[in-house]
Amino acid sequence: MKIDLIAVGTKMPSWVQEGYQEYAKRLPRDLSLNLVELPLANRSKNTNVDQVKAAEGEQILSVIGSPSGNHRVIALDVLGKKLSTELLAEKMASWRMDGVNVSLLIGGPDGLSPKCLNRADEKWSLSGLTLPHPLVRIVLAEQLYRAWTILQNHPYHK
Repeated sequence: MKIDLIAVGTKMPSWVQEGYQEYAKRLPRDLSLNLVELPLANRSKNTNVDQVKAAEGEQILSVIGSPSGNHRVIALDVLGKKLSTELLAEKMASWRMDGVNVSLLIGGPDGLSPKCLNRADEKWSLSGLTLPHPLVRIVLAEQLYRAWTILQNHPYHK
């Protein structure tokens, strides 16, 4: 199973890169986590936020490709469904059983475009809190690792 974490934003601080890599490398080879970084759209004082989100959304959609039955797209959005780690583990087990690959979408500072949200099969919220987008990469990688440990009956989750 392949999970693509598609994130708007490049040139992350070293602590973000190191935190993400720490959890990504712990996952087994048959559960690969791949980070796809996309550049932020140009912003200025007078930038139209909707245009910026649309431009970033087009980049994301070009990476995802066209819909298929063995590919799930999950948008990270403040209005999305909140999951427990145990439910994430159940979803991961189902994806693996069904041979599904997954794309997790993280928008830029202004969020995801309506097109990305409409393309998503599911929308998740990691928290009611507003998290910095670089930190979301680390939290997602850690939670995927934690869900995998649950499926393996590994003591990490406890």
